[in-house]
Amino acid sequence: MKTYPNCKINLGLRVLRKRPDGYHDLDSVFLPIPLCDELEITPLSDMGQGPLLFTQDGITVDCAPDDNICAKAYRLLQKDFPQIGPVHIHLTKRIPFGAGLGGGSSDAAFTLRMLSDLFGLQLPASTLRSYATRLGADCAFFVDNVPAHVTGIGDQISPLGFNPIEGYRLVLAKPDEGVSTREAYGGLHIDPAASLGPTMDHLVRRPVDQWRTAVVNDFETTVFPLHPRIAELKALLYRHGALYASMSGSGATVFALFPKDRALPQTLVDALGPTLLLSC
Repeated sequence: MKTYPNCKINLGLRVLRKRPDGYHDLDSVFLPIPLCDELEITPLSDMGQGPLLFTQDGITVDCAPDDNICAKAYRLLQKDFPQIGPVHIHLTKRIPFGAGLGGGSSDAAFTLRMLSDLFGLQLPASTLRSYATRLGADCAFFVDNVPAHVTGIGDQISPLGFNPIEGYRLVLAKPDEGVSTREAYGGLHIDPAASLGPTMDHLVRRPVDQWRTAVVNDFETTVFPLHPRIAELKALLYRHGALYASMSGSGATVFALFPKDRALPQTLVDALGPTLLLSC
């Protein structure tokens, strides 16, 4: 069985407060986008390699095979459902990590969904979301994988019922650097008034040309001074006619919206060079 786990972008991201458990309450809109990894799960006829054989190619992920989130998803589900037999999981990694795109979280959620289908578990989405949340705060989003207003630590998901960027060209660019969560939160000033204004699900209903000052990502205030190349990418996209541009998540990817009926300026394509991940 083979599937293609996609990633997401954040339309706005406000950090509302720090919780007693050390996590933070967020307000964002998650939007699935068509930049995908490739994930294949094949049942094994014997356990000569053990219950799980995990292999990977594509972008190198800096962790041991047993620590990959797909392997963790297998062990989490297999512990409660021993009818899940030995498998070979092969991941071709195309979504960059440390990018604010949730690629690893998507891989984990798709692994859970595939195992449920492959072994006839027929687990409802609510159960899959519960398991996914144990693997990562934003993993549960990829179970339903539709545009959604996301709150809590990323685990409270309310489908929007529409695609806020329908009719626009989406451009993704990422410099050759990553951003750690610790960097993104370091020195972040949390505005107590942030939770009093309109929430992101309401803000993205405004015309896109009004988003620039309203649909904001709080992490830009801490990430841009540390990674000026990311700030430069956002400015570059605006200089070449973007209607809206923002960093996704905690970075380092920047995305922009352009009119759908016009080709991207060749000067922009040339300027982005290898940082260009997607234009659709």
